[in-house]
This record gives sequence, C-alpha cells and structure tokens, in this order.
Amino acid sequence: MPDDARYGPRLIFLKTDMATLTTERLILRRWREADREAFARMNADRRVMEFFPAPLSREESDLLMDRIEAHFEQHGFGLYAVELRHDGSFIGYVGLAVPTFQAAFTPCVEIGWRLAADYWGEGLATEGARRMVRYAFEDLRLDALVSFTVPGNTRSRRVMTELGMTHDPAEDFDHPNLPEGHALRRHVLYRLRRAE
Repeated sequence: MPDDARYGPRLIFLKTDMATLTTERLILRRWREADREAFARMNADRRVMEFFPAPLSREESDLLMDRIEAHFEQHGFGLYAVELRHDGSFIGYVGLAVPTFQAAFTPCVEIGWRLAADYWGEGLATEGARRMVRYAFEDLRLDALVSFTVPGNTRSRRVMTELGMTHDPAEDFDHPNLPEGHALRRHVLYRLRRAE
C-alpha cells in the first residue's frame, strides 16, 4: 500500500494481480509494445482529442503510455488497453487513474476512457466502463469513483450517466492544469458511490 500522504486517509490502494478483464465484446488488459503505433494514431486524431488541449505527437503518446504503465506499477490498477475479442484490434483504453492535480474533490480515483473514433457509437465505452466499475467496487473495494470532462463533451457525459454517475453543478471546477481563459478549463464532475 502506498504511504504517499497525497492520498490522505480516505484512499487505501491494494496491489492486485492486475488480471485481464473481459466483457461480451472486449478484453481489458495491460499494455504491450505493439500498442504504441495504434495508440499514437488515436492520440493524433483531432476527433478523439477534440476536448483535450491538442492532439499528441508520437513522442507525447509514447510518454503517456509509459506514464500509464508506471501508474499500474505504483497503484496496482490503471488505464487498461482495450481490444476487441473477435479480432484482437486495439481500440483505446478504459480504466482507473489517480489524478495528480489538487482540487476540492481530490484525492480520488477517476474512471476514464478514450476510444478510437472508428469505434464510437457502438456502446463499447459504456460496456468497458461498466466492467471497470465492477472491478473497482468488487475487487479493489473502492468506495467511490469520479469522472470529469468539459461541459460540451456529450459523448463522455452520456457514458457517465449510463454508468449511474450523478452530476452536481455545484462541484463543477476549473481544471488547474489549464490556464485562466482557456476554452477547455471549465469541467463538470460526476460521482458514483459503491452500494452498501
């Protein structure tokens, strides 16, 4: 268990075997070197990165993948690479992450997803995220999850709603990693608590 004071008394992370997770159509697994090229293509796609500050270069994408893997090593969970069960195609990620910035709602664990645009509109993000919620609450025994995005990201907000997450406008916040006046600085916050 990490003893880093940033997480405070509310979060206790247990190292797990980081097992592969499956759904009817998806495999959620640890990352492979072979994922780098497809991940970089996805992160360079302006449609995928519409609600992020900018598309990523290949170097930036590789660094992000390295940070994701380091998160797994540190916490025992992370953003899982997602592939289609029927053909093994890499389509993006779904998983859990500990935000590194400070806000009124941190420390916390975020559930997030990013899929290649060719796979939008098929319910895959929701399917993968539902499996991740089950893993977070049943296996990791986390008490709650958050998710956040910009107000205009209706696709992600729809997934949050389909997961049963709730939005309180009083908790919306300005993302501290973006400068004042940035068009994407304002974020909406959604929460989901484990049923007792």
